[in-house]
Amino acid sequence: MDFIAFIQVMGYTGVWAIIFAETGVLFGVLLPGDTLLFAAGVMAKQGHFDIMIMSIGCFLVAFLGNLFGYWLGARFGLPFARRYAAKFITEAHLQKTQKLFDKYGSLGIIIARFLPVARTVAPFLAGIAHMNKTQFAQYSFVSAIIWGAGLPWLGYGVGHLMPPEALHYLSLPILLIILVILLGPLFQKKS
Repeated sequence: MDFIAFIQVMGYTGVWAIIFAETGVLFGVLLPGDTLLFAAGVMAKQGHFDIMIMSIGCFLVAFLGNLFGYWLGARFGLPFARRYAAKFITEAHLQKTQKLFDKYGSLGIIIARFLPVARTVAPFLAGIAHMNKTQFAQYSFVSAIIWGAGLPWLGYGVGHLMPPEALHYLSLPILLIILVILLGPLFQKKS
């Protein structure tokens, strides 16, 4: 099954579930959020989805995913991540995301949305650090508008420029990347 057929089969609910998981659940680092959002917008332009329904849903689940990730971090902390997500989120990922917060503060929540691993780890770390909940929610809201709703609209805006078969070229690289990410931890030496 290619990427386009996969998105069509998943429908709205599947796209929204993946976006929620990528932003709120630690194993979400394995998911292709940016590409999925953009492709959903292109597919909306080509008549497969309603862009308003898709973008509003993506905004909501991106926002709620961040809030859930924050709650996980505040409630369970780093021991939880090290025990249950160590194969997917390394110490290096945690350190890079922490440096992002150190450098940009709360604005790091918005910046993290556009960085594949950071968008999953940032809400969790913000919860661990007990970042001000109101401030976190505000930055998450803004980032969910820009990323969660903005990327589908960007795809929708250029969707008329892309022939329907152009998205099929995304399928092999994306599927290979997902496969490498999923299988990579299996081949790491236990220390």
